[in-house]
Amino acid sequence: MDRYLLAVLIGIIFGCIARVVLLRTDFRQYPTYPQGRIIHLSMGFIASFIGAVAIPSVLESNWTAVTFLGLAATQFREVRKMERETLTNIDASELVKRGTPFIEGMAQAFESRNYLVMFTGLVTTLFAVFSFWAGILSGFVMLIIVKKNMTGKTLAAIATVSEGEIRFEGPQLFVKDIHIKNVGLEASRQLIMERGVGAIITPKNENSAVTISNLGQRQAMIHHVANILGAYLDTGEPDIIPLSKRDMNDGRVALFMMPQEKDFEQIKTVLEHVPVLDSAIRLPSEGDKGKNR
Repeated sequence: MDRYLLAVLIGIIFGCIARVVLLRTDFRQYPTYPQGRIIHLSMGFIASFIGAVAIPSVLESNWTAVTFLGLAATQFREVRKMERETLTNIDASELVKRGTPFIEGMAQAFESRNYLVMFTGLVTTLFAVFSFWAGILSGFVMLIIVKKNMTGKTLAAIATVSEGEIRFEGPQLFVKDIHIKNVGLEASRQLIMERGVGAIITPKNENSAVTISNLGQRQAMIHHVANILGAYLDTGEPDIIPLSKRDMNDGRVALFMMPQEKDFEQIKTVLEHVPVLDSAIRLPSEGDKGKNR
């Protein structure tokens, strides 16, 4: 068998395996099965094929074939656009919405994973051209790297989660010492006392305080709890809509939620695994360094 053909096949195989590793229907229940998976697996095959054939093309000085890498980048941007539009349409029917920043983060993740697949095919083929076993070994190394890049930082890395007492001062709803909103109806106040759960998110440093204050990050926390544990909510019930409020003195964020399952240990576990959105990350401590110059 031609050494280039064998190397390309190895690159495509490991690229496709990488896409399968990266693609899983998790607690966010997206992508859906099987339609969403078929689309992404097909794009993964294309990405791995383009990455694999790039190396033989360069070695044979066939520079025209390398331009397909640029074409692939254009197509992957279309994948990001498709995911954004799909998730936005889905979000319109959610009782507790994901929010635009969370949707944008998911769309970016799907685009970047295609680049990882393409890079896996490229690196594996590069080593396989010179040695079959080197190609196999590099393929497994790339799968390990891909696995580690599946998930980013979670909320547990930047903040601590503790339970906040739900209480009322007249019609004013508080989670611990943080004011949430005014609830006028007595029946709604009783329901909140029976079913409501409060959580206090305490940042670990000043960077974390600014990150968790982001409205998109706070909405992502509430959405994850509602998505996994259910939401005791229906349309036309403004008094029991989940909300988040920030203590502007110390940066803590209070969450008021109405989950179907009122078990704080489960809620805490869910919140600790909420991904930190790229659009929410802020580093004010880096700005302080510039002030001292």
